[in-house]
Amino acid sequence: MYAVIKTGGKQYRVQAGDLLVVEKLEGEPGAAVAFNEVLMLGEGEAVTVGAPLVDGAVVTGALIETRKGEKVKIFKKIRRQGYRRTRGHRQFESVVRVTSVAGAGQEAKWEGSIDLTPKVILDARARGLGDAAVPFTAPAAIEATPVATKASKASPKVEAAVVEHADPVAEAAPKKKAAPKKAAAKTEEGEA
Repeated sequence: MYAVIKTGGKQYRVQAGDLLVVEKLEGEPGAAVAFNEVLMLGEGEAVTVGAPLVDGAVVTGALIETRKGEKVKIFKKIRRQGYRRTRGHRQFESVVRVTSVAGAGQEAKWEGSIDLTPKVILDARARGLGDAAVPFTAPAAIEATPVATKASKASPKVEAAVVEHADPVAEAAPKKKAAPKKAAAKTEEGEA
């Protein structure tokens, strides 16, 4: 059994168990969502078309996440005037798992389990990074490292503490001293 619903000014053909990306909906992840604007119901050859809506029909689902969609670039240009502007926009969207379609005396339910894992973590797992999208927490030793500021530069104790915790790999090797310019100039005059 399938249904055609309207939400966010767009129409979607859905069945029980579909994963649907729609305009932003209010609610927390895991919340139940009901779409009452059902325009059509169908099962095989039997189709019920609403005028404009099918009476008593409802599509229910579970909100999985609300996220930002793909970036859309806006580029403006006026030729021969040196005017170029580039902007970007990411629209908020909600991901919904359709759990049931009911109406016209029939009901189709989805018996699967709902996974609330966000797309960011799923993409990181697909690239072999595990749960790399989880916010990074620094080890306690790094967090306790004092940071030198303008006010603390006068204190040698703070500078010594910063030097002790400095990364040895990040330190650059000392540079060779350049020959003095006056001495180089004298040697050139002596040769000439």
